[in-house]
Amino acid sequence: MARIDRYILSQFLTLFGFFALVLVSVYWINRAVSLFEQLISDGQTAMVVVEFTALTLPLVISVVLPIAAFAASAYGTNRLSSESELVAMQAAGMSPWRLARPVLVYGFLVAIMSAVLVHGLVPAARARMADRQQELAENVTAQFLRPGVFQFPADGLTLYIRDIANDGRMKDLFFQDSRDLKNEKTYSASEAYLIRSDTGPKLLMVQGSVQTLRQTNGRQSLSLTRFTDMTYDLGAVLGPAKTKSRDLRTYSTPALFWPSPELLQATGSTYDKARAEAFERLAKPFLSPVTAMLGFAMLLLGNFSRFGVWKQLIWSVMALIFVQFLDTALTSQVERDASKWPLVWVPALVGAAICLVALWLAARPKCIRKGESA
Repeated sequence: MARIDRYILSQFLTLFGFFALVLVSVYWINRAVSLFEQLISDGQTAMVVVEFTALTLPLVISVVLPIAAFAASAYGTNRLSSESELVAMQAAGMSPWRLARPVLVYGFLVAIMSAVLVHGLVPAARARMADRQQELAENVTAQFLRPGVFQFPADGLTLYIRDIANDGRMKDLFFQDSRDLKNEKTYSASEAYLIRSDTGPKLLMVQGSVQTLRQTNGRQSLSLTRFTDMTYDLGAVLGPAKTKSRDLRTYSTPALFWPSPELLQATGSTYDKARAEAFERLAKPFLSPVTAMLGFAMLLLGNFSRFGVWKQLIWSVMALIFVQFLDTALTSQVERDASKWPLVWVPALVGAAICLVALWLAARPKCIRKGESA
């Protein structure tokens, strides 16, 4: 690689590291805050919150990489132009096609990083998160015992807890069992405890009362019984924890290309959906070199101006938005109809076509001048 190529590549990689760090931090903090609120409200510990936020990091990085590649190439090209380095390179006889070579190498380096994430780290992180979510779903305390919210653990059951102390003691509990309409029971207690046993969780209520509404022969009767302590068997009414279907995105790419019957049964998906997910992973890394070239090629258009290249920058941002919108729209189409999986390659191909047209016009400035004069 020539020295000028190494210089441009080093400039872009340095800027890419900065923009990737900033964008990942902003996006990850935003995801972490919402995840923190959800897990803390479910009664999880700080270690669980840290684990879940760490597991979301590979996905965040894979989403941010194409945007960071574009931002670094656009900012680097703008700086080369403003410091007249780009003008000197062009005056030395380097065409836009020649200048694009280190940018293309830079884009493929980012694509390799994206491929490692998409095919390796992201599925592994999703699989680990799915396992942890399944473990937490089996925790009755985290699933149902949330203060200040009316909850419905099962059909005919209503639960409300005013507050939960640090030691797990529930304050001012309201519990209604209306599964049998002819014998409805409403429990209220000043304090309650959740006790684990071999037959499932049990609710120990202290200093409360139970109201029983009976219907016999069209007549209703209400009885009130006060108690010092009473035990209610939650395990008998809640039953075993329900297991959700496995997500396709938790499996490796080779497993999706040749899905086994066990995989299709666990995910509830079809052969076409599994193959579509695999092809989508293959197409995602190619967006990185496309976005990198967009940030470079679009800024080469137009003549030199003392006011900078803000017009070209606006056009490059619009091209990036168009490619990203196309990627989102076509991915949604493939998710609805897996037989349309070739559409996942369209955003990268359209972006590459835009880059080629921009480089062709940049290599022929006379065509641009004629267009401006016309």
